[in-house]
Amino acid sequence: MAIVLGPNQYGKAEVRVVAVDRSGPRHDLVDLNVSTALRGDFTAAHTAGDNAHVLTTDAQKNTVFAFARDGVGSPEAFGLRLARHLAGSYDWITGARVAVESHGWERIAVGGQPHGHAFRRPGGEVRTAVVTVDGADAHVLAGLSDLVVLKTTGSEFWGFPRDRYTTLAETRDRVLATAVTARWRYTAADLDWDGLFAGVRTVLLETFAATHSLALQQTLYAMGEAVLQRFPDVAEVRMSMPNRHHFLQDLSAYGLSNTPGEDDTLVYHADDRPYGLIEGTVLRDDVPAAEVAWLGTPGFC
Repeated sequence: MAIVLGPNQYGKAEVRVVAVDRSGPRHDLVDLNVSTALRGDFTAAHTAGDNAHVLTTDAQKNTVFAFARDGVGSPEAFGLRLARHLAGSYDWITGARVAVESHGWERIAVGGQPHGHAFRRPGGEVRTAVVTVDGADAHVLAGLSDLVVLKTTGSEFWGFPRDRYTTLAETRDRVLATAVTARWRYTAADLDWDGLFAGVRTVLLETFAATHSLALQQTLYAMGEAVLQRFPDVAEVRMSMPNRHHFLQDLSAYGLSNTPGEDDTLVYHADDRPYGLIEGTVLRDDVPAAEVAWLGTPGFC
């Protein structure tokens, strides 16, 4: 029996970069969290402490800042530039993975007009991109996290099996709420990243709103299916959607009713945990899989 080194990678995690374009009176702000990882021949570093093939994580961090100085653009484009540079920097580096989180900022309105250099950060939604360069191949995952959505009706849940531990009542009318984390893989590495991201996000939101849901699983599939039908450049969509439960509050102790169909105003209590976690992949069956694109991206089945 021999003991050998298995798959490995290393890099710099969570490099916080804020880039401000001050070329005109209206400034543009980009706020990123960038993580890099390299793959290749690093066996000697692990087995003998030989660092001859180790491009330092400090150098990777500095490269992120230097590339930001030349302009960021979209998260996908920035990730591709970085990954291609890092993967091609030395012969022994065979691949690179760059993950980018983009935090959105909105301009503060003053007198009804957006201010030129004052911003606010809305909500918790984050745009994401993961670029993997593997030899001559480049794979791009776009996505978003913490897209919080809610429907006050148009959702049911019934017909599930019951055993001795089942206490949940069936319902034909419930609040459906979730925080969507979605990533989708493109079929090419030279596309209109901003336009596609905006389009996919819109389809996800519109489909969530329009789908009369019999289960959150059904809604997840409908959202992924709609994206693939609308955008031929998307090969697959993976989503993770926690069910943010809202339960009708019992107000009978106060002599008050709280009954759907009888009362105009209903009161719920929102439970943040425990929660059902619904995850799934919707894909084209005629597009080759690319699991290397998903390595190091946890949270999806």
